[in-house]
Amino acid sequence: MIRTEQDIVKRPLVTEKGERGRATAQQYAFEVHRDATKIQVKGAVEKLFGVHVLAVRTSIQRGKVKRVGKGVGQRPNWKKAIVTLKQGETIPLFEG
Repeated sequence: MIRTEQDIVKRPLVTEKGERGRATAQQYAFEVHRDATKIQVKGAVEKLFGVHVLAVRTSIQRGKVKRVGKGVGQRPNWKKAIVTLKQGETIPLFEG
């Protein structure tokens, strides 16, 4: 159940592809709650980081199938959100 902004935005995603998005298009990637909508993600990012969000793109990332010995299991599915900010704004969490 989603109750606060911290429940919606779980963690930032720091990847090579995400670095390119930040450098060229003011885009930041986050892992978000599976049931969160684009509107909820936009509101949570604006409230948590004090920025203006122009667009949100979301996708469901399917869990990988993993083996341990003879056993086979699957990691859980999770949701990724790509957030585009207003020109000139940054999120200091990603800097440094």
